[in-house]
Amino acid sequence: MNNRTFFCLSMLVFLITACGAPDKKEEKALVIGNGQMPDIAGDTNGNIYIVYGSGDSILYASSVDGGESYSDPVVVGILPELAASHMRGPQIAMTATGISITASDKAGNIFLYNKEKKGNWLPGYKLNDVDTVAKEGLMDLYADGDIMFAVWLDLRDSHNKIFGAGSADGGKTWAKNKLVYASPDTTVCECCKPSVYVKGNHVYVMFRNWLKGNRDLYLVQSENGGKNFGEAQKLGAGNWALNGCPMDGGGISVQDNGVVQTVWRRQNKIYSCEPGKPEVEIGEGKSCTLALVNNKAVYAWTENGLVTILSAATRRALGKGRSAVIKPAGKDKVACVWENENRIYSEIISL
Repeated sequence: MNNRTFFCLSMLVFLITACGAPDKKEEKALVIGNGQMPDIAGDTNGNIYIVYGSGDSILYASSVDGGESYSDPVVVGILPELAASHMRGPQIAMTATGISITASDKAGNIFLYNKEKKGNWLPGYKLNDVDTVAKEGLMDLYADGDIMFAVWLDLRDSHNKIFGAGSADGGKTWAKNKLVYASPDTTVCECCKPSVYVKGNHVYVMFRNWLKGNRDLYLVQSENGGKNFGEAQKLGAGNWALNGCPMDGGGISVQDNGVVQTVWRRQNKIYSCEPGKPEVEIGEGKSCTLALVNNKAVYAWTENGLVTILSAATRRALGKGRSAVIKPAGKDKVACVWENENRIYSEIISL
């Protein structure tokens, strides 16, 4: 070995030692396809289901091996002027009998798509019973067994409110649209996505309000499948006085003992919170969400352009991206999906 070769090898070793080995975490992520605004659902068998938008197409892919591989994306439906950007995108839920997807269009209508047992997707059914009232395109969908509930920002009577609709038969039929919450100060936050969680007949809806100039998160609950809702409860002790919309909702889940867990953003901070208790700062960033694995919270958000995961005291960056969503993927694992530069990624994280 001559002196020049020895010098080059020495410099290579020095650079690796000083700078660290190349980050290979992003290589673990699978590319699902081209598109935007993914959502994810799973079942008790460890199967994972992903929906996202691309142009006017609603696309769906699934995994039967716990997220190690996915089927080729298929078209659920074509919805002209599909909303699939800026926190607006198709939503997916797993019922006891099948899979349901909601998607909204620019005109302000929300359509529901159900998957038949033989694999076909049924044509879209319009969920809002007053035309073109969901112009913000911000909505959420969740199911437990055959009880399903959808929530969205609704402009009937001119101002944004939280409206919803429920199904007791896995999405085959739906009750009349229901007012969930209307702000006494005219409107709720106009461009923040609401969140819904269903546990038996208990429906939990979290949304960003606008009261006395503050853009804070509130929780409202129903104990009869969404037929009636109680009083809205503010989350956290602090306030965010803001003359504008942060375009950031948050995430909600419920432990087996009925304790509600939430995560949301105030300014550039990410907070976790149980109703009635002070919030706890867990990081900095935006677009946060959560999932419960063995009743323990796992959080995801975007920080400095990186999708970040936090579980217990361990945090890691999965790679560049935004709009992350996480769901349990079997024992001690979560599945995370996100978008980056018009591509949809998925990764399984062991906790």
